[in-house]
Amino acid sequence: MKGLRFFQFFQSIQAKIIIIYVLLILIAMQLIGVYFVRTLESYFKNDFIESHNSQAQLLTQFVEPYLSVSSEESKQGDTRKTFADLNDVVNKLFANSSAEIQVIDANGFVLSTSMASHQSIVGQKNTQTEVNRALQGIKDNQRMFTDLDGIRKMIIVKPVASGVKVNGAVYIIASMEELYNTMNRINQFLITGTLIALGLTMVLGVVLSATITGPIKAITRQATAVAEGRFNDKVPVLGKDEIGQLGQTFNFMMERLKEALSLNEEEKEKLASILTNMNDGLIATDDDGKVIVINRRAKQILQVNEDTTLGKPLPEVLGISKETMNELQAGESSSPSMMLQFYHDADEEQLSVRVSFTTVYSKEKGSASTIVVLQDVTNQEKLEESRKEFVANVSHELRTPLTTIKSYLEALEDGALEEPQLAGKFVNVTRNETERMIRLVTDLLQLSRLDSNQAIISREVTDVAEMLDEVADRFSFQLEHRQIAIAIEVEPDMEEIMLDRDRIDQVLDNLVSNAIKYTPDGGSIAIRARCPEPKWLEVSVQDNGIGIPKKDLNRIFERFYRVDKARSRSMGGTGLGLSIAREIVRAHGGTIALESEWGQGTKVTFTLPYTLEEVAL
Repeated sequence: MKGLRFFQFFQSIQAKIIIIYVLLILIAMQLIGVYFVRTLESYFKNDFIESHNSQAQLLTQFVEPYLSVSSEESKQGDTRKTFADLNDVVNKLFANSSAEIQVIDANGFVLSTSMASHQSIVGQKNTQTEVNRALQGIKDNQRMFTDLDGIRKMIIVKPVASGVKVNGAVYIIASMEELYNTMNRINQFLITGTLIALGLTMVLGVVLSATITGPIKAITRQATAVAEGRFNDKVPVLGKDEIGQLGQTFNFMMERLKEALSLNEEEKEKLASILTNMNDGLIATDDDGKVIVINRRAKQILQVNEDTTLGKPLPEVLGISKETMNELQAGESSSPSMMLQFYHDADEEQLSVRVSFTTVYSKEKGSASTIVVLQDVTNQEKLEESRKEFVANVSHELRTPLTTIKSYLEALEDGALEEPQLAGKFVNVTRNETERMIRLVTDLLQLSRLDSNQAIISREVTDVAEMLDEVADRFSFQLEHRQIAIAIEVEPDMEEIMLDRDRIDQVLDNLVSNAIKYTPDGGSIAIRARCPEPKWLEVSVQDNGIGIPKKDLNRIFERFYRVDKARSRSMGGTGLGLSIAREIVRAHGGTIALESEWGQGTKVTFTLPYTLEEVAL
């Protein structure tokens, strides 16, 4: 029993809080201890090394005169006074040092040592690697090692030189055991502090966790009572902290739960209202496949009323056969769908509706009901159709310059190339048509910029008569081939006008190209320019072709609109050219209009103001 309680205690929040506190303190102390010990050890080592390096450097300065004198006197065979003086300097200056100091001559023989117990090595040769390196003039020679008795020591050897000549070396070997003993004592202090901190943390964790888990246990008991249907008791609130706020929130939740149970029916009615007013149509059936819910949008799409629809089979409401319905429900897709077309007599409009079916299964009854969503995708279908027509319209707009280029190139190939004057004219026209075709493609791709008022009309001074003559010249080959006469009439003394030449050329090309297409062989086209009002230019393109039916005149400037959809594109066009022309004329601040009668021809007139301002679209 005690073991079970102990196990349950470790599964409680109180035990988890205590463990978290202890682990946090333990990790923090370990991190701090490791960082502190590493830093302190590094500091002590660096200080130890720097101290003994300074000591060795100082000693080299003291012994340098003695070694120099010793070197000179050794040549004369008398070095006793020098050695005695050297021993006296080493013993007096470094008597209190814990390190052993040796002074070595240029041949590696020990001249003096600071350790009284090691006086026997005086006169012997020191063959250590560091000594040999120092006698060779290498300044930095130090090494840490562990002696045979287990004591960690450091060797530092500094050369004693007079100029470039090495007269000997100073050899220091010092024990590092005191440094490591100090570090061990510090580690013991850290371990003791960590254990004390852990003990205090456990006591504090027990006290703090009890203040948290006590109210939680009270809330748990009250939650059990609520699950059993008892709402009268309340959780005691002992403070204003998060636990107290949780108790207040729980008491408030119980009150709200009472209200929620009483408002359940009202919420169902709200849900029904939301379903009824959805933008998409929605139909729900019962397990027998009969309609039990139909919202307002579904009734609008299907053109039915609720009274005559509820209780009817779903296939009958949608106007599909039972076989089709069964095939959809038996399909592999979890949410099958189909496209249906509905006609509205009032608007004379055909709606494209995507019908999606979702089956809801009941595990207890083993039956299924169906939810149907009706989405009006008419606009999306129109957009897709417009996208397809856009490709055809681009081809239509590019056909005229390509045909002109091909015609002139064929003429050059047929012999016009032999006539320099005519060949130059043909090449010039071909080059102009190529450049215009490039500009035309750019303009078509920038049609969206014209609509979004982001383009800029770049005006330049233009002679109207010259502009119209160039238009006629560009189409001269096609006109001759079709035997269509063209007349250009320009009002006398016509002033030059500021306009975007490239864009107005595009307008005129569209109008003349359409006039040629819809004018039979042997017909005529007239291009007129006049000023009906001061500071206004009026340009018209008139043909005696097949004309446009009256019912289509209101829609002729719509994009992608064609008068006769059964007519071939080579004859009927796509309507994009007039739409582009209208946008360009509007960008210049002008207007465009079309007059036509079936079988009598068509006249397109646009007006442009005389202005010097650049218009930002």
